[in-house]
Amino acid sequence: MATTHNEAKIGDIAKTVLMPGDPLRAKYIAETFLDHSFQFNTVRNMFGYTGFYQGQKISVMGSGMGMPSIGIYSYELFHYYDVDRIIRIGSAGSYIKDLNVYDLVLAESAWSQSTYAKVQNGCEASVLYSDKELNAAVEEAAENRGYALNKGRIYSSDVFYCAPEMEVPQAIYAERTCICVEMESFALFHNANFTGKKATSLLTISDNLITHEETSPKEREKSFTRMMAIGLDAASACEVENGSV
Repeated sequence: MATTHNEAKIGDIAKTVLMPGDPLRAKYIAETFLDHSFQFNTVRNMFGYTGFYQGQKISVMGSGMGMPSIGIYSYELFHYYDVDRIIRIGSAGSYIKDLNVYDLVLAESAWSQSTYAKVQNGCEASVLYSDKELNAAVEEAAENRGYALNKGRIYSSDVFYCAPEMEVPQAIYAERTCICVEMESFALFHNANFTGKKATSLLTISDNLITHEETSPKEREKSFTRMMAIGLDAASACEVENGSV
């Protein structure tokens, strides 16, 4: 069935979905890594694709930026398309000096001031957790490829451009132990909890807010290949473990 935001038919989307923020990153992943891929969504240019990776059916779809956007797309995938697992593969800004550009972060939890969860179903939590089984699959995939993972709590912000006096990453790290910032995971984790599904976030550091090192938009679209490979390996392993075809 089609939704307001997704024209896919039932069966078009795999049980495990990789979800970058950028729909062009979804397109790049499908064209570069998936065999026999087809596009299942073009509505609002939020591209979605399904294909095969290591013989397993895998989907990849953009989420857009911010919690309202990923909230829509992930909820529809979980609720209407019977997706069981979403692995967000996105970018983040580092809050600590020694977490460098291109380093990888596995979000074990997300802290946020967002009202997304409260407005949706009354959830008052300010910290939400990713799925431990999915995290284990990501960790194993990273270890098999020899890629180091930084694990910890992240900050999911509703605001990208803050007033200068509000930009206090050191304080957020000190008070909340958030090692980096992004804008989507809190809503994704809530939707997974709300629908009884599984989600996690694997992030690549795109800029460091302490050292001011940063990547370009084109690098964020096509150069985060270690994150892509780990996500695909983990997704494939989940499909094998759960008997999907």
